[in-house]
Amino acid sequence: MIVKVDGKSVGVEKPSEALRNPLVRVNNLKKHFTVDNEKLKAVDGLTFDIYEGETLGLVGESGCGKSTAGRTMIRLHEPTEGEVSYRGMNLSSLSMREMMQLRRDIQIIFQDPYASLNPRMTVEEIIGEPFAIHGTLSGKKKRERIKELLKLVGLQVEHMNRFPHEFSGGQRQRIGIARALSLEPKFIVCDEPISALDVSIQAQVVNLLQELQRKMGLTYLFIAHDLSMVKYISDRILVMYLGNMVELTESATLYEDPLHPYTQALLSAVPIPDPTIKREQIVLQGDVPSPIHPPSGCVFRTRCPEAMDICSQVKPVWQEVKQNHYTACHLYA
Repeated sequence: MIVKVDGKSVGVEKPSEALRNPLVRVNNLKKHFTVDNEKLKAVDGLTFDIYEGETLGLVGESGCGKSTAGRTMIRLHEPTEGEVSYRGMNLSSLSMREMMQLRRDIQIIFQDPYASLNPRMTVEEIIGEPFAIHGTLSGKKKRERIKELLKLVGLQVEHMNRFPHEFSGGQRQRIGIARALSLEPKFIVCDEPISALDVSIQAQVVNLLQELQRKMGLTYLFIAHDLSMVKYISDRILVMYLGNMVELTESATLYEDPLHPYTQALLSAVPIPDPTIKREQIVLQGDVPSPIHPPSGCVFRTRCPEAMDICSQVKPVWQEVKQNHYTACHLYA
């Protein structure tokens, strides 16, 4: 793990997984939708832990189920099967009232800062709404807390009485972040929070999220498709394809030694800032299959340059190939 001390990047040895406490545990999570009387397998059996204080990056092509997974984890979608636990509590077993209480600890930052803010509400009303819903603060104390949150995300107090249309995309996302932080959560799902922003603003928002994590001890699930940005912010990265997990390991390890052919193809497409360095790009053939009729065996086999006969017959087992490096691929059976 890299931290900054006096402005310098310093490597710090992270404790092993056995010594860390999982804040969130996901076990065989599935979310299926019914489309024209057929089953669409948006999320099809995810199992992983998110450790307290870490950022787990979740990446994959558009339509692979990343956002659905994040929303199902916090019960914005009800899971079809499987279990998600937070501090040992099975979220699926909680009543709506119990879940409402737990939402103080679990929040989400949405992808589109233009659609996620009510255009008829002022910034003060938007950020203050969680206090009203949960009955935690009112009056002068609520107003003072809103001022603190605005300063925390880099906005001015005079912004309180403005409406969303008066802000840029980056400023709107900061308002969304302030709203997510209002009840002092411990776990935040960041659902592609930078994909709708200009490149120059993306870095500012990511730096803000890292600063807030250090100040408040937050834990993130960071969903994105920009692999270079995910590498920058994440401690570990989980790669998804067509609703399935294909690889999970430390951020640096994934970029230095990707095991799964799909991960290798994704990383080969990441731009290199040095024009003198040449890298062969792996071009995947064909289109992503339909999640209504996924391929038999390995779901990636129809586009995999390493596909074998067994890939069409047997679904690969999720296994630890190297220390803390997991993948589901017959190449490592």
